[in-house]
Amino acid sequence: MANDTSNIANTWNAPNFVGELFCIGANKTPFVNMIGGINNGGKISSALEFDIAQPWALETAAQPAVTELATEDAPTAITYVRDRDANTCQFYHRKLGATYAKLATGAAVSVVTAGANTTFFVDSKKGSAVQSEIDFQVAAHLKQIAVNYEVTCLEGTYQRATSTAVAPKSRGIVTAATTNTIDASSAALTTDLVEELLRTMAGNGAEFIEPVIFVNAFLKQKLTSLYAYAPMDRNVGGANIKQIETDFGMIGVVWAPMLTATTLLLADMSVCAPVFVQVPGMGLLFYEELAKTGAAETGQLFGIMGLDYGPEEYHGTITSIAN
Repeated sequence: MANDTSNIANTWNAPNFVGELFCIGANKTPFVNMIGGINNGGKISSALEFDIAQPWALETAAQPAVTELATEDAPTAITYVRDRDANTCQFYHRKLGATYAKLATGAAVSVVTAGANTTFFVDSKKGSAVQSEIDFQVAAHLKQIAVNYEVTCLEGTYQRATSTAVAPKSRGIVTAATTNTIDASSAALTTDLVEELLRTMAGNGAEFIEPVIFVNAFLKQKLTSLYAYAPMDRNVGGANIKQIETDFGMIGVVWAPMLTATTLLLADMSVCAPVFVQVPGMGLLFYEELAKTGAAETGQLFGIMGLDYGPEEYHGTITSIAN
């Protein structure tokens, strides 16, 4: 089931079959869904680069020791200095289409003989599940954009565009969370590691307003085994930990298939939001038809999107966990 990555849909590379459509593989986007998705708006930026936060910090708390004599003159001035956290939006651009022949035979269903699509026929009782090839391709490309955006929001590597030949790349929240990161050094995940992360975040000013732990499948099961207790019921077994009660509040637990299997992310979702650069007259993430150059209908999906993750000190990670 390899996709054709260089051609629009035609009667041979996109045959129709009878049956319900299922998207196979890791295609869930829980982080993107929780920040509003790719088509429900968010923050609007007028440029690729955008400011996220102006972090500043107090000095270490200490008891003052000021003599009466010293109060006769003003003390040495102190200025609290602000820093700048920023990120960039990046381009999401995909082309799709279908030949006129493919559009004209939308009800045709392919017969598979010895692993090959050999002939076509029309079954009046069982029509093809795909009645519009363009609509199907648009939906599939949007799903691909969503998973690409999910991966970028989680673990994207920052790159600033310095010319039209350099691709802007958004920084992901895991990459950004440099203040609160615990290296497990290839050890198994334990409650001690989770508690160490919470202490570190608390010590660095994390607010824990809407904290959520994101983990891959293996670590989701591991967290359940670490925090679950046996239910008092002889007819029900198993557990699914969705929240953990901690000294810093209740923390949600979410399975995020796109997250690296050796990383645990604790994100404060209250400060996370998608960022879009709006194309005048077109919108945020849109589809438009392209000029016809032959017997085919083609179009493109285009959007400029990034992630505002707020102060990176509000988030934390445990990395290099044994898997």
